[in-house]
Amino acid sequence: MIEQDWFVNDEGQVQSWPDRSLPNKRAQTYRLYRFLTEVEDILAMTDQDQERLQAIYPLVRELLTDSAWLQYEVQPPDPEQGWSVTMLYDEPNFPLTVQTVVWLPGQTSRVHNHAAWGVVALVSGQEKNTFWQRTPSTDHPHKIAEMGELILNPGDTISLMPEAIHCVEALGDEPTVTFNLYGLSDYQARYDFDPVAHTAKLF
Repeated sequence: MIEQDWFVNDEGQVQSWPDRSLPNKRAQTYRLYRFLTEVEDILAMTDQDQERLQAIYPLVRELLTDSAWLQYEVQPPDPEQGWSVTMLYDEPNFPLTVQTVVWLPGQTSRVHNHAAWGVVALVSGQEKNTFWQRTPSTDHPHKIAEMGELILNPGDTISLMPEAIHCVEALGDEPTVTFNLYGLSDYQARYDFDPVAHTAKLF
C-alpha cells in the first residue's frame, strides 16, 4: 500500500502533498531531540503555517522511520473513555505538543478544531477523518457544514491548519495508534462543535 501525505486547509478542503522522498540517510539515528530542534528552527524561519507544515511533515515521516520505539510508547485505551494519550515530550513554555493517541475500535471523537497547526501520522489501525467548514449565519454563528472524509492507513500523514475542523473514527477491529505533533494552541479559539444544534463550546 502506498503511503500518502495529506493537507487540510482552514476551510476543510483536502489535498495531497507533492511526493517528497526522505532525506539522505543521516550518519546518526534521527532522534526525538534532534527532530524537536529542527522543528523549532522551522518555526523560527517562517510564521506561515502552511509553509511550516510543508517543511515539517517529511521530518515526522523520517522520525517514525528511524526511531521505531516511538510507535510503541502508548498507553492502553481507557475502556470507559475509549482512548488514551501518552505525552512523549512536555516542557514548560515550549510551543510543541508531542504525543501518541490510541482509540478503541468504533470510537468517534467530537467535532473539533485544534486552533493550532498539527501533523498526525497513522502508526497502526485505520482511521476515518470527516471534515467540516464554518458556514455561519445570523442565527447560528457556529454553524458548520460537512465537506468530506478521508480514510488514513498505516504510514499516512495528515497536516492540519489551525482552523481545520474534523472528527475521527477508529475503523476495523483493532485500536488505532497515531503520532501527533501540534503547535501552540489558541485556547480562546479552540472549539467542540455540535453540527446538529449549530452550536460550539470552548474546548
